[in-house]
Amino acid sequence: MKIEKVGVVGCGLMGHGIVQVAAQGGCTVVALETEQAYLDTGLGRIEKSIAKLASKGVEKGKMSEEEAKAWAATVQGRITGTTNRADLADCDLVVEAIVEDLGAKKELFTALGEICKAETIFASNTSSFPVAEMAEASGRPERFVGLHFFNPVQLMRLVEVVRTDKTDEDVYAEARAFGEACGKTPVSCKDTPGFVVNRLLVPYMVQAINMFDRGDASAADIDAAMQLGCGHPMGPLTLTDYVGLDTTLSILEGWCERYPDEPAFGIPESLRTKVAEGKLGRKTGEGYYTWDGDKRS
Repeated sequence: MKIEKVGVVGCGLMGHGIVQVAAQGGCTVVALETEQAYLDTGLGRIEKSIAKLASKGVEKGKMSEEEAKAWAATVQGRITGTTNRADLADCDLVVEAIVEDLGAKKELFTALGEICKAETIFASNTSSFPVAEMAEASGRPERFVGLHFFNPVQLMRLVEVVRTDKTDEDVYAEARAFGEACGKTPVSCKDTPGFVVNRLLVPYMVQAINMFDRGDASAADIDAAMQLGCGHPMGPLTLTDYVGLDTTLSILEGWCERYPDEPAFGIPESLRTKVAEGKLGRKTGEGYYTWDGDKRS
């Protein structure tokens, strides 16, 4: 089965980007949101992003102005929005990109299992939850994968394609092909905690916080060391502030509950304290640094 029509559930930070790259890849896309206001916001962001890409194409001499307008209109024309789950019924692939809440995701896939055609492939953009649990809730575990895109979706070139023990090989191959059609480089991964990136990244962030808590080095020096010594675009404490301390804590709490004997999943005390105080990082203006918008101090 070739994936031609894609449904994306959630048109927020990650969802709107998945909608856009799927449309750029040639798919017809249905974007689903719970409320019209959320849908309008997401579609508006997509329209601005597509227009920006078209403008850059002209600036770089890759397209004429007429070609850019035609390209933008074509991509935009592949996207429709809805607040009705039934509009996903005939999709070849449905990608979930809702709030990182396992209960909400399982409820969604249980409902979609009743709504969508038998051939529909289901995928979750989860960054931390077991794909197999959502797959079982869907009622079609053999047609379920993880498709973990990275923020911002329009720019980041990676997608993790996650298989469970029950994922059909043809389904997995179609999911990888979809990732490539979206302009991404797919990497294969089993259904393990955090897959590849977060399984390495989150414990790394934890160790940096532990160093800071022990007073081994300042936050700025830890970050500078990893930027200049390892070539990372930003240091681990800055990254934690960008991700959100509450998000990081939530991931760790889930992992600690499921894998209590894994030492890499310990939770730093300062992380708990800052979250309890409402210091969640860049989005609240304070985390391990203070922030003025995107400016760190």
